[in-house]
Amino acid sequence: MSRRLALIVALAAVLAAPAVAQPPAESVAPPNPLLQEWTTPFGVPPFAEIKPEHFLPAIKAGIAEQRRETDAIANDPQPATFANTIAALDESGELLQKVSAVFSNLNSADTNAQLQAINRETTPLLSALRDDVRLNPKLFARVKAVWDARETLGLTPVQMRLLENTYKSFVRSGANLSADDQAKLRKINAELSMLGVKFGENLLHDTNAFRLVIDKEADLAGLPPSVVASGADTAKAAGLAGKWVYTLQAPSIWPFMTYADNRELRKQIFTAYTTRCDHNDEYDNKAVLAKTAALRAERAQLLGFQSYADFVLEENMAKTPKGVYDLLNQLWTPARAVAIKEAAAQQALIDQAGGAFKLEPYDWWYYTEKVRKARFDLDDQALRPYFKVENVREGLFYVANRLYGLTFTPRPDLPVYNPEVAAFEVKDADGTTLGVFYTDYHPRAGKRVGAWTSGFRGTRVKDGKRVLPIVTNVANFSRGSGDQPAQLSLEEVQTLFHEAGHALNSLLSQVPYSGVSRGPRDFTELQSQIMENWALEPEVLKVYAKHYQTGEVIPLDLVEKIRKSDQFNQGFATVEYLAASLLDMDWHTVTATTPQDARSFEDAAMEKIQMPREIVSRYRSPYFNHVFGPGGGYAAGYYGYIWADVLVADAFEAFKEKGLFDQATAQSFRKNILEAGGTEDAMTLYVRFRGREPSVEPLLRKRGLTGN
Repeated sequence: MSRRLALIVALAAVLAAPAVAQPPAESVAPPNPLLQEWTTPFGVPPFAEIKPEHFLPAIKAGIAEQRRETDAIANDPQPATFANTIAALDESGELLQKVSAVFSNLNSADTNAQLQAINRETTPLLSALRDDVRLNPKLFARVKAVWDARETLGLTPVQMRLLENTYKSFVRSGANLSADDQAKLRKINAELSMLGVKFGENLLHDTNAFRLVIDKEADLAGLPPSVVASGADTAKAAGLAGKWVYTLQAPSIWPFMTYADNRELRKQIFTAYTTRCDHNDEYDNKAVLAKTAALRAERAQLLGFQSYADFVLEENMAKTPKGVYDLLNQLWTPARAVAIKEAAAQQALIDQAGGAFKLEPYDWWYYTEKVRKARFDLDDQALRPYFKVENVREGLFYVANRLYGLTFTPRPDLPVYNPEVAAFEVKDADGTTLGVFYTDYHPRAGKRVGAWTSGFRGTRVKDGKRVLPIVTNVANFSRGSGDQPAQLSLEEVQTLFHEAGHALNSLLSQVPYSGVSRGPRDFTELQSQIMENWALEPEVLKVYAKHYQTGEVIPLDLVEKIRKSDQFNQGFATVEYLAASLLDMDWHTVTATTPQDARSFEDAAMEKIQMPREIVSRYRSPYFNHVFGPGGGYAAGYYGYIWADVLVADAFEAFKEKGLFDQATAQSFRKNILEAGGTEDAMTLYVRFRGREPSVEPLLRKRGLTGN
């Protein structure tokens, strides 16, 4: 055998031999993008890189880091100072804030089963962290040492405000309680955090679970073509092509309630809406909310307050439950009287048409629209073509520019968390970048109901530089159908401007510390609600309200009809809102620490105020997410919208008196209201802008509740 042949034979033998297993190479997990520095423009989250599995380890890492930071502050051998204790606390937890902001926003606007599971797992961890920080005796001792020496430290007014907020947050979190009471408080806090998660998940389920399926074209009678087309689109997306589907999402249910001639179908969908989480099944929220209210009462009493409302309102402009009830009752009597007249007008219309029935809550939208058309010749559907969503957003940008010199530049290069999201760079009049603004306007299964403003990063000063905020406006506005673009109702137009007001508050904020970024809850709605006033001003409408097909500016006669109908249905709107506000206050002035029967409690609350039988409270208890949902941010605070509306009606009169875009007035509002955050007492800031305290009379006039 030649040498060459021998080599070939040997090689063949090797190739034929069974492979010897090699030890696997050590697998290296890719880096977690949530734990890396973001090199994206403006440091926005790199959404495409972030996966659900990244959140749990990142949140845990953030918790661990904040523990290390606060332990270092607590154990600092140097005497406590404003810098090494108060400012250091304000700066702590940066990683956790960064990760939590991304998670909470996605869990609200684009959630899925994985994110919900992570939320359930991390909520008690975060609750425990908050308690561990606020109930750390060594840390509180340092905070108290600075507080006790405050008059000798030469602090600026803003530093003094941060010190006060920090000290109060420890005291209001139980730092002065005994060890036994602190243990009770920890248990209550943990349970409350999970009850909020459960409430929100139940509501999302029941909102998504119902659909009204129509398979007979005759049942579509009365519906405008756009509403029919929308129902067909929803059906097609659900695999029911050839039928029509209507859901409990706001852009679906309310047009149906307004125009559908079929009274039985209106009753079905309205009943489904008003009985969400009230079916005595696994998604029922009655026991959840009753337990929540009882635990809140127990928590408040542990902290030395008579009720949870007393605890919350101590920090708000209203100060006491009596202050809130006095305002609400002052408005309730005239609003109820107007609503009863509105109901009588609708009943007359029913009687004239030969209807042998009494007006029911599920009739209100339908007959209100008929009265509106008869009285003002105004049809909401005729207005929608002038309110293409992109045009309305441009109208908002126009107002922000005229008032404050802001510009909004589309940034399609910025990462977004959903293809429907749009991103904008916001610049001041001098070209300085103020922040990033995201808009996310349409409903989807993974988005909770309603409209809100949030952010992926707040503003503060770090290393001598202003941190740019990343702000989001999220809503559930009407979608386009077929080849038509999304066209908004008047109410949706105002909501878009409303949420943008919150966004402007964040984008223009000039606060140096996170701990003074927000004012009282019942003050923050001023910044948003005042923006609604510009939305329907004729001078503004002519800029953005253009027919999506022809480009025609909204006709002057339509603008005049809008103006004349401004006070129409205000009895109903005020009554349904006030009823929810009073219900919220009733739940949170309870002193009993045992759960109430939720349905009986709510019935008694409505009976006490003699709620008109034709109207249902804007939120019934089982789906009152503002109050009982995750965080419960509006608990004992839902009244804040009407409190703010008193401020808004009074404040907007200043613009009407001096000019819609008067620069002196606008700059005063920007400086004292939008930029200042919670750096000073809210009423002090308002008086500095307005020159006096607000009056309720402008609101009564605005809503037509004066009795004249």
